[in-house]
Amino acid sequence: MLDFPLWKRILILVVCGFGVLYAAPNFMPSGWMQGLAEWAPGKRMSLGLDLQGGAHLLMQVDTEGYIKEILEGSYKTSVRTAASGAGTFAAVDVVGHALVIQVRDADKLDDFRSRLRREAPELTIETLDGGKLRAELSEQGLRDRVSTLVQQSISVIRRRVDEMGTTEPLIQRQGDDRILVQVPGLRDTERLKVIIGKTAKMTFHMVDMECNPSGRPPATSQIIPSDEAGRDGKPIPYCIEKRVRLTGQNLVDAQPTFQDGRPVVSFRFDSRGARTFGQVTTTNVGKLFAIVLDGKVITAPRIEEPILGGSGIIRGSFTAQSARDLSILLRAGALPASMSYLEERSVGPGLGQDSVDAGKTASLIGMAFVLIFMVLAYGLFGVLADIALLFNVALILGLMSVLQATLTLPGIAGIALTIGMAVDANVLIFERMREEVRNGRTPLSAVDAGYRRALTTIIDSNLTTLIAATLLFVFGSGPVKGFGVTLTIGIVTSMFTAIMVTRLLVVIWLRRRRPQALPV
Repeated sequence: MLDFPLWKRILILVVCGFGVLYAAPNFMPSGWMQGLAEWAPGKRMSLGLDLQGGAHLLMQVDTEGYIKEILEGSYKTSVRTAASGAGTFAAVDVVGHALVIQVRDADKLDDFRSRLRREAPELTIETLDGGKLRAELSEQGLRDRVSTLVQQSISVIRRRVDEMGTTEPLIQRQGDDRILVQVPGLRDTERLKVIIGKTAKMTFHMVDMECNPSGRPPATSQIIPSDEAGRDGKPIPYCIEKRVRLTGQNLVDAQPTFQDGRPVVSFRFDSRGARTFGQVTTTNVGKLFAIVLDGKVITAPRIEEPILGGSGIIRGSFTAQSARDLSILLRAGALPASMSYLEERSVGPGLGQDSVDAGKTASLIGMAFVLIFMVLAYGLFGVLADIALLFNVALILGLMSVLQATLTLPGIAGIALTIGMAVDANVLIFERMREEVRNGRTPLSAVDAGYRRALTTIIDSNLTTLIAATLLFVFGSGPVKGFGVTLTIGIVTSMFTAIMVTRLLVVIWLRRRRPQALPV
């Protein structure tokens, strides 16, 4: 245990040196190492919502509206397909979470029912009076749909928030249909609500040139307001065809840019969308082509010539910020359902700074007591253990900076706890050394036996704690996860410093002094 080859000594010194180097930016003025390489020590720890302030939103997914939408859409289509296959006609209405179906030809009811089961096996079908059928989603099918809906919404929200350039946002499911979003460092909560809350369903329609927007539209068209206001201050209405020519699902990119000095949004379709876009613009030269976002016409430019490249420009009354926000929404994709806000909180930076200061004070006081205790209890060896403890703290801060792990208020508690636990291994080793000295061993033999016999106990105790800390990190959320992060990192670094760094310092002292008695 006292044999330290040169390569091992160099490795320990390099690890400790890098720990100090990468921890240093957390104590230096902001931007002091700008311009260095990516691997260089210029990163600070990411602070959580409770430490640097930010936005907190609790949202509820409109599951009722989503279920009604899919019943009106895909399931009505399944009913029509089944009726067509049975050679009959079926009138269908949506009532709650179910479809009420009236089949015109009663003798074809059984054939229709079997075809509908093949078209939509997740529907539960029962017969009502008067030759009607009731088809609804089963309880399991409903839960699966809602679970998928919430997970899709979380994915879209995460992409949108990440596009804003924020650091370590917390986005997670709460309950059956709620989503919690916490974005540290973001002060503009209204912009966050706009970015997250927009459904961002984009569709492309032809404008019905023969329809009067102020009159009654034909059955194949609809009146939709635009973002632009007329002379009377009211939104300009457009009469557009109900037929959807393209959807936002075919978009692969959208970027804010400028055209003639005005902010616009450029977009690009995938190969399928580009082909359809080219066909539509080729056959409708001279007509107006409306771009509809969330039930409003953003712009309706005239098609001057066929657009075959699969890209285009969205013009409108944009500012530079609104053009950027729209491009974020289009790149992230559409939300599958609308959202409502149940809770909105904003944590100010003053409260966060108070928490940081209190955490620093508690950690420093705890460290001071630990340092003093080790010196009083174990003398010179206590001083060597204190030096290793300082390297341990540096390694914790350095690793969290490199990994960009988020430091929360419970995370500070984890660091304070780690400081107290970090000397446990040294206490076990030093007490074992004392016992060996009392048994008549020489100093070198006592040190060797102390490390060798205490090592198994140290590994076992730290390993069990490491398992618990890792589970907190993997399965926890919010404050629990923050505590698990620092505790996990702290256990790993404390084992390194207690077993390797302290032992190296003790060995160097022994070889130089060759003492007749141990100062422990």
